[in-house]
Amino acid sequence: MTETIKFEVDADGIALLTIDLPDRSMNVITPQMGKDLDTLVERVASDPAIKGAVITSGKPAFLAGADLGTLGALAGSSSDASGMFDTAFVRNGQRRRQETCGKPFAAAINGLAMGGGLEITLACHYRVCADDPKIQLSLPEVKVGLLPGGGGTQRLPRLIGVQNALQYMIKGDSMTPQQALKLGVVNELAPVAEVVARAKAWIREKGDPVQPWDKKGFKVPGGEGAYNPGIVQTFTAATAMVQKETLGNYPAPRAILSAVYEGHQVPIDAGLRIESRYFAQLMLDPTSKAMIRSLFMNKQAADKLARRPQGVDKFQVKTLGVLGAGMMGAGIAYVSAQAGMKVILLDTTMDAAEKGKAYSQGLVDKGVQRGKVTAEKGQALLDRIVPTTAYDDLKACDLVIEAVFENREIKDDVTRKTEAAIPALPVFASNTSTLPISGLAKSFSRPQDFIGLHFFSPVDRMPLVEIIMGKDTSQETLARAMDYVGQIRKTPIVVNDSRGFYTSRCFGTYVAEGLAMLADGIVPALIENGGKQAGMPVGPLDVGDAVSIELGYKVREQTKKDLGDAYKPAPGDHIVDKLMELGRLGKKAGKGYYEYPEGGKKYLWPGLTENWPSAAEQPPVEEVRKRFLYRQAVEAARCLEEGVLTDPVDGDIGAIFGWGFAPFTGGPFSLIDSVGADAFVRECDRLAQQYGARFAPPKLLRDMAAKGESFYGRTARQAAE
Repeated sequence: MTETIKFEVDADGIALLTIDLPDRSMNVITPQMGKDLDTLVERVASDPAIKGAVITSGKPAFLAGADLGTLGALAGSSSDASGMFDTAFVRNGQRRRQETCGKPFAAAINGLAMGGGLEITLACHYRVCADDPKIQLSLPEVKVGLLPGGGGTQRLPRLIGVQNALQYMIKGDSMTPQQALKLGVVNELAPVAEVVARAKAWIREKGDPVQPWDKKGFKVPGGEGAYNPGIVQTFTAATAMVQKETLGNYPAPRAILSAVYEGHQVPIDAGLRIESRYFAQLMLDPTSKAMIRSLFMNKQAADKLARRPQGVDKFQVKTLGVLGAGMMGAGIAYVSAQAGMKVILLDTTMDAAEKGKAYSQGLVDKGVQRGKVTAEKGQALLDRIVPTTAYDDLKACDLVIEAVFENREIKDDVTRKTEAAIPALPVFASNTSTLPISGLAKSFSRPQDFIGLHFFSPVDRMPLVEIIMGKDTSQETLARAMDYVGQIRKTPIVVNDSRGFYTSRCFGTYVAEGLAMLADGIVPALIENGGKQAGMPVGPLDVGDAVSIELGYKVREQTKKDLGDAYKPAPGDHIVDKLMELGRLGKKAGKGYYEYPEGGKKYLWPGLTENWPSAAEQPPVEEVRKRFLYRQAVEAARCLEEGVLTDPVDGDIGAIFGWGFAPFTGGPFSLIDSVGADAFVRECDRLAQQYGARFAPPKLLRDMAAKGESFYGRTARQAAE
């Protein structure tokens, strides 16, 4: 037995390697685990009394991918391409030893197998998987800017064909055991209690120790070679699809295409060298490094509540109160009931409250139809949601979240009524997206127990919750709020109070810059396509319609009322005023920046260019892209300087998962670090001179540029002090 893998040999001479990392809820690939596996593979290979081996897991999941700390250390450990290649190729050599040692290896997959975990099974000669549709098998590395670097780009195409393999690797999608069996990724399905026995039976009865690709005459299923018509067609289509989906911003999908294209035409040992070369290139690419840090390392740390205050007892919400059964309140009710909480869903009328519950009914029905939830579990979820109009029904609540209209008077009213019904309520939260928490907390007698929980729409799909600390919010309240966010399996970031907080404030600059461009005479189609080419999910005008022009107008009017003479008009304010005058309120109204013909495809409203004529000379798309990215990034830097943000990690996670800031950059702070503070400041000065003071870099950035600092360098230094 080693530190991470239990080793035993049965009476038939079959070794059982049970991966079971101590002090871990899930098995991951750590340096020690990799070392232990290599040691035991060598023991199986060299001991004549051992006929073969089965690899399985001692935990409910089989094996996830690489440990985030290990991957992060590897990404930041070297700038030497040769050294990175050697690291990757040694790992591939170890798996190659497993499949060529002359002894048969079988994988008994009892649960989830992702990334490097699935790659280890692909290096086995036979795979038995538990027959459970909830099990996921995948190579998701592309989602963090990498490719499967443990032989996945070479073995999967040789198992199931190039076209099928590319579909799973380029998008990182999961397959169920049933899909895996049909494709040929696994050889057999069995009840989870029998997977080890079935794997051993295969070794006893057949035990072929030679992989298909090591046998004479092997051909890749579905065709191979540069001149094969099917291969030509596959890569032509795949290249076009990747370009359409990524707009050239993401290097990993291109690297996967190249590794598979080159590697499938040569013997597998040469193919593994090709894979290792592309893996090394990605590990050294600034885009991949930023994505690994933000989408993998920092995201996982946030999900584990890394920012939770220490010394506060764990808080569990058993009964949640939600005030307001509109779209946001209904969504909060659904995810909370899904997490096992009883939810009291309150609105002004029973019809409104019941309508809010009906939202959950619709989601449950879809889940049942798609086989993601049983009818019994779906009904149990619905039974946990109790519609009401009575504040007295909130008395058993551990937490109440207000999700009414973005109107200070309405929010004040429901807050006071709630406290009157539950004087000892532990935590009261407001799901506001713009109104300062400290102001709203004045309606609650204990401002230390008042906090902001800003959800994003649609709540059931958006992963982020922005937790806003009011001026008087206590650390205990923060810890309790984070515990609730953990219960509903969302990703929290923590920000300090201000108008618009962090996400709404910075997201608003994207739409505002689109309107500024329209006012400058830039063609609407260029504005929209430039936004998407910058890496944003949709164009700024499209976003403005989806969020609602009317809502943006009301938020602006509330801001003007609150700030008075301190309010600074934005370049596109007059455009919003004109659209409101014309009744073009956004997508819900059927008209806004776009037209929404019934039964037809939306299109940009021709009146945009009639009211705001296009300039004779249009800027290059690169200038449009830069305006969008730099405008958001400079606002994020201002938030850090002003103390709205306290950590660039929260800034990057909040940007990507909150409003969809270009993931390939790793977030606005990673973008600035990649460009370099000095170059970023110089470019912002140019943009400010040409387009306006909104691009002017704050003092924090100028100081960093003068000192040659980076955001993540500062963070690492502060953590070490």
